[in-house]
Amino acid sequence: MPAAAPTPAPGAARPATARETARETDGADDGLQVRSQGRVDGLRVLQRGADGRTGADGHEAADVLAATRTALHAVVELVMAGPQQRASGTVDLAVRPGALETVAAPRLRLEATSLAGQGGEASLLGTTSVLALAAAVGVTAGAPGGSRGGTTGIGLDDPLQVDTDLATALLDWFAVGAAALLTVAPGEQAVLRPDDLRLSVTVDGVVCGVSPGDGTSVHPYAFVVPAGAGAGHAHQQTWSQVPDAGSVAAFFADGRARVLAGSTGSPGGRTAVDGGGAPPASR
Repeated sequence: MPAAAPTPAPGAARPATARETARETDGADDGLQVRSQGRVDGLRVLQRGADGRTGADGHEAADVLAATRTALHAVVELVMAGPQQRASGTVDLAVRPGALETVAAPRLRLEATSLAGQGGEASLLGTTSVLALAAAVGVTAGAPGGSRGGTTGIGLDDPLQVDTDLATALLDWFAVGAAALLTVAPGEQAVLRPDDLRLSVTVDGVVCGVSPGDGTSVHPYAFVVPAGAGAGHAHQQTWSQVPDAGSVAAFFADGRARVLAGSTGSPGGRTAVDGGGAPPASR
C-alpha cells in the first residue's frame, strides 16, 4: 500500500494526488501537443534496456519492452476497459499526457508506474497482478464482453513485469501519435481500443494510427491502411523512423495520399514494419 502523503501546513496548497488525476482532463489536447514536441527516442531506450541489463545484440531489452507492453495491455483490457464497459457501455479509452484514461465511469488513469481511480491507487512496480490492481482501485477485473481472460495471455493472478523507462516511452509514443492525428484529422476523435491497443482514426476510408508493438513486431510503429484491409496492405514505420509528432503526421499524410491514389508502395519505400536498425526481438 502506498505511504500516506504528509499533511500540508495550514494554508499551504495541497498537491493533487494520483487519485484526483483520474478525472476528465480539461485542455488535454493542448497538453498532448506540448508534450509531444520532444522526440520519443525508442531506439535509444530499447538499446539501453532496463537498468542497463542489455546484451550486445539488444535482445534482453527487446524482451523487457515486450513484457512491459503486455503488462500495460493487460491492465488496459482487464482493469480499465472491461469494468468501464460493464458500468458505462463503452470500451473506448483516451490518451492523456503521460497516461491512458477511461472516458466514462469508473474513472481510471494509468501512468507508467501507477493506476489510480476513485476507489484507490496502486503501484505497477514490484510483484503485482491484475487482480491486485483491480482490488486497489475498487473494480472487478475482467475483459470486455464478460470473459475473465483477455487477449494478452496474462492471467488475473499472473505477476506483471513493468520497466519504468520503457513504460514511460510507450505512453509518450501514444501522446506523439495522438498529436499527429490531431494534425492530420483535426475533426476526428482518436480512439484507443483495448483489444489491440492501437490508437487510430478513420478518414475517407483510410485508417491512420499508432501501435505500441504487437506479436509481429516488438517495435512500436505508425501505420496507414485502407479501412477493412489486412495488415499486409498497411504502410508502416517504427518509432525510430518517425520519432516525433511532426514526422508521424508527415508519414500519415503521405501514406493516406498513397492509399487514396491506389499506390501499393509505402512511404519511404518500406512495405512492412522495419526495425530501423533496432535489435530484433529474441525468439
